[in-house]
Amino acid sequence: MTQWLKTFGGGSAEGSADMRDLLGGKGANLAEMANLGLPVPPGFTVTTELCIAYYAGGKCFPNSLSAEIDAGMRHIEETAGARFGEPDNPLLVSVRSGSRASMPGMMDTVLNLGLNDATAAGLAERTGDARFAYDSYRRFIQMYGDVVLGVGHHEFEDLLDRAKDERSISLDTDMTAEDWQSLIREYKDLVKARLDAPFPEDGREQLWGAVRAVFDSWMNERAMTYRRIYDIPESWGTAVNVQAMVFGNMGEDCATGVAFTRDPSSGDKRIYGEYLINAQGEDVVSGIRTPRPLAVPNGEGGGDNALALETVMPKVFAELGCVSGRLESHYRDMQDIEFTVQKGKLWMLQTRAGKRTAAAALKIAVDMVAEGVLDEETAVLRIEPETLEQLLHPRLDPDAPRNVLTRGLPASPGAAAGKVVFSSEHAEDLAAKGEAVILVRPETSPDDIHGMHAARAILTSRGGMTSHAAVVARGMGRPCITGATALRIDLAGLSFSVGGVTVQEGDLITVDGSRGEALEGEIPTIEPEMSGDFATVMGWADNIRAMAVRANAETPTDAAMARKFGAEGIGLCRTEHMFFDAARIITMREMILADDSTGRRAALAKLLPMQRQDFVELFRIMAGLPVTIRLLDPPLHEFLPHGEAEIREVAEAAGISFEEVNGRVAQLRENNPMLGHRGCRLGISHPEIYEMQVRAIFEAAIEAGQADSGQSAVLEIMIPLVMGAPELKILKNLVDGVAAEIAAGGGGAVPDYVLGTMIELPRAALRAGDIAEMAEFFSFGTNDLTQTTLGISRDDAASFMDSYVRQGMFAQDPFASLDLEGVGELIETACARGRAARADLKLGICGEHGGDPASIHFFAKCGLDYVSCSPYRVPIARLAAAQAKLSQG
Repeated sequence: MTQWLKTFGGGSAEGSADMRDLLGGKGANLAEMANLGLPVPPGFTVTTELCIAYYAGGKCFPNSLSAEIDAGMRHIEETAGARFGEPDNPLLVSVRSGSRASMPGMMDTVLNLGLNDATAAGLAERTGDARFAYDSYRRFIQMYGDVVLGVGHHEFEDLLDRAKDERSISLDTDMTAEDWQSLIREYKDLVKARLDAPFPEDGREQLWGAVRAVFDSWMNERAMTYRRIYDIPESWGTAVNVQAMVFGNMGEDCATGVAFTRDPSSGDKRIYGEYLINAQGEDVVSGIRTPRPLAVPNGEGGGDNALALETVMPKVFAELGCVSGRLESHYRDMQDIEFTVQKGKLWMLQTRAGKRTAAAALKIAVDMVAEGVLDEETAVLRIEPETLEQLLHPRLDPDAPRNVLTRGLPASPGAAAGKVVFSSEHAEDLAAKGEAVILVRPETSPDDIHGMHAARAILTSRGGMTSHAAVVARGMGRPCITGATALRIDLAGLSFSVGGVTVQEGDLITVDGSRGEALEGEIPTIEPEMSGDFATVMGWADNIRAMAVRANAETPTDAAMARKFGAEGIGLCRTEHMFFDAARIITMREMILADDSTGRRAALAKLLPMQRQDFVELFRIMAGLPVTIRLLDPPLHEFLPHGEAEIREVAEAAGISFEEVNGRVAQLRENNPMLGHRGCRLGISHPEIYEMQVRAIFEAAIEAGQADSGQSAVLEIMIPLVMGAPELKILKNLVDGVAAEIAAGGGGAVPDYVLGTMIELPRAALRAGDIAEMAEFFSFGTNDLTQTTLGISRDDAASFMDSYVRQGMFAQDPFASLDLEGVGELIETACARGRAARADLKLGICGEHGGDPASIHFFAKCGLDYVSCSPYRVPIARLAAAQAKLSQG
């Protein structure tokens, strides 16, 4: 029979850290800490298997669970020395979620469970602190009412705010025991009014309600959004952890806090975090109260060092330091720790690998290798490739003028400018339209996850360095400032004011998360530096990986940037992009609108020197490296004039009538142009187009080779959209013919070149053996291969793709991460058949998937020689390729 739960506490546990898939991250680490003999309140973990069974069974629990939970509660009672539901010595428990992947704040939690009128009175009697007992009771009603019963959190908050206003107090800690008892009655009345049923007094009913609510929260909107952002499978499920409560809100010798074993923003090796005296955990992370720093000297954005835990509770701080060091040494990674101090005793409530910025991840990896904690391979595996993007974009120019609106805590580094918005919904709406936005809130909650993801940066007036906004922003790589207390935010009026300045929604501001400064307007930026820890880790990755990494680039600027980021050549030069320049588009349109080959050749003769010069610059930048040039691919309609003014401009330039041009535009229009007259079909029907491009390539290579370096790029000419060998044969003859013509005409010796093709049609993948007899390389164009395999237009998929992903038809958007079952099988087939025909066939990929880490792992398994991606994705691909090599053993 399946065992649905495992216990921990009392110096041992039935689980361990390597049972993460079954127990979730929180449950596995609680078990591990218990096994290490650390002070962990006893409890049990209901496994992720039960979550999966719960949903598979129509949200019903198996019959055997009841006896197991009863046994688990007896374990907690015996270890804690208290009884659940017993007024004289009441046991209270917390009920928390715990997926195998950290999802901070996305699922539900219930604290102080087991309180009712009788146990609250008993707790007051036993502790001699009625204020603490009834504070805990009102917290429980508020949390349980919201999470389990569905009574809005804000309704309880409104009652609390009114109670404080009536008593002319501002802080929760100023409420007396009698004040809390009065508010508890109001809370119960609210529940009765909303549900037409009393608040549940039976502890067992409370427990089952909370366990069900936590499992239900796996499918709440914010959890689903978070999983979609971080590619966490729905099938994993969550565990539920039931644990004896320890109390940080029993008085001035009690506290609760969050500690990191290293600075999660910079990676510096020092204990870092925040705490609150006389509080419970949600007070720290919610941002409602601004916490105090743990350590002296305080390097966390200001504050009074006399308030630091190191000063207020030096023995506790010293013990926390010892435990933190032990946990980091045990896990060999920076840890994020939650703790509570009850009557001077330290209790550990959670440890997990801490979320960190990309800069911190690199520094921690390099430092841990230097310390002998990690080897280089393990350090490379520890860094999430996607996070490197945080480091690859421009930062604020330190010499630019700054008009500082306000300062707060530098919660997450980086900088971004955008329009101010005050709601997550508006942030998401504007971002979907391509607008850059800055989300400004008093504090964020887990319900803001979609708005935080849409925003370029976050600014809050409340909260600390470990508040929800700070933790989530660091994980997302969003610049963030918290605790900007000078801000006066008017959510109703859609504005904020500070220092006599009022900023309206839609106004531009800049957030400098590294310095904790919000600035007026948009500040100029400078390019990032690729050195230090970044260069060290990239060097390790380059020594490990087998696949080369190239860039998709067609301008000198992109090519230079690609070289800076470590690209080993160009894997895709899209020649059509060169024709959209304003100085060339008219000539290109003349060529398209010509009636015959003679007219087209006349226009192409004007384009030849332009195209040749483009290639000369690229070849010089990429001297000695491969450059794969794709001949003209898109349908001609993309270059056509739109609207009367553009048509008249083309008619005038071509010396023909408006009516002739308009008629030709109508004649060239296609019903389905992406499957129409494009790619190699253009080269076969209008060979003069490809002849001009090939001549420009060869002449440019000759010219570049005559420069000071005496070296050009390694030429790779790529024919797009072939569906079989006959097309490639015709165009190979064309390319070879142009080369021979240049040599015979005294134009110079044409450098060596190779000719290959894109594999972007299912038929080409299936006929790869035939094609490889003439092609010296394949480059998989996975954008079009995905479209043609799935029969889904990339441009139109957004309207339904989220629904497909949510319902499990795709694990992820197949245009972002490769569809392994369909497109992946075609790639595997093409690789096998191609190399069976030509053993030395070079294989690469140049679609968007070339920069996706998950897809890169698949390409490595297929034996591809290189991936090619946008310049800013090159470092990500370098790291992912190294990790793919390590995963192969």
